[in-house]
Amino acid sequence: MFGLTVRDHVMVAHSLPDPFFGPAQALHGATYVIEATWRRRELDSHGVVVDIGAAGQSLSEVLESLRYTNLDDHPAFADRLSTTEAVAAHVAHALAERDDTGIDGIGVVVREHPDAWVTYDLDLRT
Repeated sequence: MFGLTVRDHVMVAHSLPDPFFGPAQALHGATYVIEATWRRRELDSHGVVVDIGAAGQSLSEVLESLRYTNLDDHPAFADRLSTTEAVAAHVAHALAERDDTGIDGIGVVVREHPDAWVTYDLDLRT
C-alpha cells in the first residue's frame, strides 16, 4: 500500500462537558497538528498516490471550517463531543467526500501535544 501524507494545523476552542474529562470540561483552546494520508494499493496512471499540491489544498480547505471556531457551535459536532477522536473522524470523512481519484483509504492523525495523538483510518475499498 502506498501513502502520501501532508500536514497542517488548526486552532480551535471547545469544551468536553463530562466529568470524565476533568479540567477539559471547561471551555479551552487547542492547536491541533493534523496529518492526512491518502492510501492506494497501486499508483495511478501518473505514478503517484495523489497530487501532493492537491492533497495539501484539500486538507487546508477541510480545516478552514474549523479554524478559530468554537467546536461546541460547529454543526459537525452538534450531537457529540468534539473529542480529538471525533475531530480525526470528521476530517477523514470530509476528505473522502472531496476525493474523486479512487483512493483506497485515508488516515488522519490529530496531534494535540507532541507526546499525544489520535489516529483514524477510513477504508474506502468497495
